[in-house]
Amino acid sequence: MTQIENAREGIITARMEAVARAEARAPEYVRGCVSAGTVVILANSHRPPEFGVGVGLGLRTKVNANIGASPDHVNVDDEIEKLRVAVDAGADAVMDLSVCGTATEILQTILRESSVPVGTVPLYQAAADAVSSGKAVVDMTEEEILAAFESHAEIGVDFFVVHAAITREAIARMRNEGRLTKIISRGGAFAAEWMVRNDAENPLYTRFDEILGIAKARDVTISLGDAMRPGCLADATDRGQIQELLIQGELADRARRAGVQVMIEGPGHVPINEIEANVVLQKRVCGGAPFYVLGPLVTDIAPGYDHITAAIGGAVAAAAGADFLCYVTPCEHLALPAAEDVHAGVMACRIAAHAGDIAKGVPGATDWDDSMARSRRAREWAEQIKTAIDPGLAAELRSRGASSVAADICTMCGEYCPMKGVETYL
Repeated sequence: MTQIENAREGIITARMEAVARAEARAPEYVRGCVSAGTVVILANSHRPPEFGVGVGLGLRTKVNANIGASPDHVNVDDEIEKLRVAVDAGADAVMDLSVCGTATEILQTILRESSVPVGTVPLYQAAADAVSSGKAVVDMTEEEILAAFESHAEIGVDFFVVHAAITREAIARMRNEGRLTKIISRGGAFAAEWMVRNDAENPLYTRFDEILGIAKARDVTISLGDAMRPGCLADATDRGQIQELLIQGELADRARRAGVQVMIEGPGHVPINEIEANVVLQKRVCGGAPFYVLGPLVTDIAPGYDHITAAIGGAVAAAAGADFLCYVTPCEHLALPAAEDVHAGVMACRIAAHAGDIAKGVPGATDWDDSMARSRRAREWAEQIKTAIDPGLAAELRSRGASSVAADICTMCGEYCPMKGVETYL
């Protein structure tokens, strides 16, 4: 049985117990949330019994790092290095978004090397295979698309994206309203182009029950993709996006009824004042399913700094109830990220997630901050570095900021250090 089926039968599995320990929650709490569909556990049935990461209500906000090769840069070793950097930086999961002729080889290597759950977009695999065989993406057959999902489930993928909620009606609404950037989701573009070229409904929608069967066989969590996510602030919360969200809610109900774990993907580029409304709407429409957001990015003008624009939006989204943040690197909109960009993206995203956890009252979240505050008051530099979210960077900056006056202060205030000064009087 799948995790959600076990939970409905009142069974607390080893995976649920492991999530409960990691989250400082009672096993029954985790079981109840999995049963209700408000928590998912990312773990293919191929995985060891206690492997898995919990995502959802009352749990720590999780961080995903996207890696993967593009047609312009294919190197398995580079992607494994990005994987290592992402995990070392604290990513809770990774997604392999490779779109190239050797995508299968790269995915198999990542699955073998990763100590965290791995997600994919099987539609990318189908597209890459079509191009490799001399066809256009729009000439993929429905059977070839389904075969990609089957392949990814069988080789051990823990969660995969299904762009099933972009329908012909959603595209019509987008066209009628008008959009500045149209469709910026790669999977969404593949699906939309296929529908237009073949004058047919999205096969991921029409054959969704078959995809559910594939996912259920290996307890793969379905992540309902946001093909209509806004690619700029001007397109945020428009009719195309909301139409897709309504379909996502209906498909989430079908997944849960079928015994398949499901989470929902969301925007995208969103003005900061609209983020909370987007989260509340998603939770309401999708029955409290875990919400997985890219960013959101709160401005369009910061290429090179989009890990920061995304962290701002991610913190607001997490505080409002988002459960899973997909990182954005400094290379967003510019280039395929390198290992150092992966590190920067994960760190920025983890800061956002933690800020959200404090706002949500996640158990133990403020303990970390209190520990840092005590170390700062005592000017225990080694302990501050150990407590920091990025100890390596903290140690580097401390090494060049140590005061020549005394070892227990820094060059910011020197002998005028307020924490040291008030000890005499307060």
